[in-house]
Amino acid sequence: MRIRKEQCLSWMILNIVLSSSGLLAGNQVVTPEKPIQLFNGKDLTNFYTWLVDHGKVDPKRVFSVVDDIDGSPAIRISGEEWGGLITDQAYRDYRLIVEFRWGLTTWGNRRRAARDSGILLHCQGVDGNNREDFNGAWMRSLETQVIEGGVGDFIPVFGYDRSGKQIGPAYTATVRRDSKGDAIYDPEGKMERFERRRVNWFGHDPEWKDILGFRGRADVESPEGEWTKIEIICANGSVKNIVNGVLVNAVTDCNFDYGKILIQSEGAELYLRQIRLLPLK
Repeated sequence: MRIRKEQCLSWMILNIVLSSSGLLAGNQVVTPEKPIQLFNGKDLTNFYTWLVDHGKVDPKRVFSVVDDIDGSPAIRISGEEWGGLITDQAYRDYRLIVEFRWGLTTWGNRRRAARDSGILLHCQGVDGNNREDFNGAWMRSLETQVIEGGVGDFIPVFGYDRSGKQIGPAYTATVRRDSKGDAIYDPEGKMERFERRRVNWFGHDPEWKDILGFRGRADVESPEGEWTKIEIICANGSVKNIVNGVLVNAVTDCNFDYGKILIQSEGAELYLRQIRLLPLK
């Protein structure tokens, strides 16, 4: 197949822009063409770790691999420090499968709060850029929320570039409003454009409280102590969250459609026994 000079030049320019933004760090953006087992069952190959005040050093072993949780190896995220487990590569257009369950330990100011984590999609920029000094826990991204009672909510995460400019995702969703005026995903609802505003999953309880063990009336997350399967489909600017086989939330026309994947450490012990990417086809 012949590749025109104009195409080569375009790809060169794109890679220069992405590298200067801190996204690529020497890696191409990957579109999976076959299944990719991000967790190999042995170690944290395919990931690096990031913690506030520690960077890529993990002195308390917040992130580790344990031999046997319910009969198979798993990644343990202790939650003691704020940060994330981040993929080495950036990805676009994929199906992400994650299976998780909560541990028993909670920490600090979230010791009695709802167990909390999240899967940050399309992470861009340098590590820790949700703070202007780049010592934050996250990167600018679109978050699939993982919290008791709110698994599948979408939250925009804003971050800074080197010039100090704040950048973050915007997206479109069809929604209704609950009794508090919060946006709730509803495929029959009104189409709206969202910037700096979250969209909750369709069964998000309007009486949700940030308390340990909270469970909403319509939750599809598995009961405490059991595994929950999340499937996230990212395709050309659209993102769908599927929890235990149920489509709970969807957005389209997101201006973030590629980047790294970050799983948060945010005050609650979390186990992950499967993290894999599948091609869209």
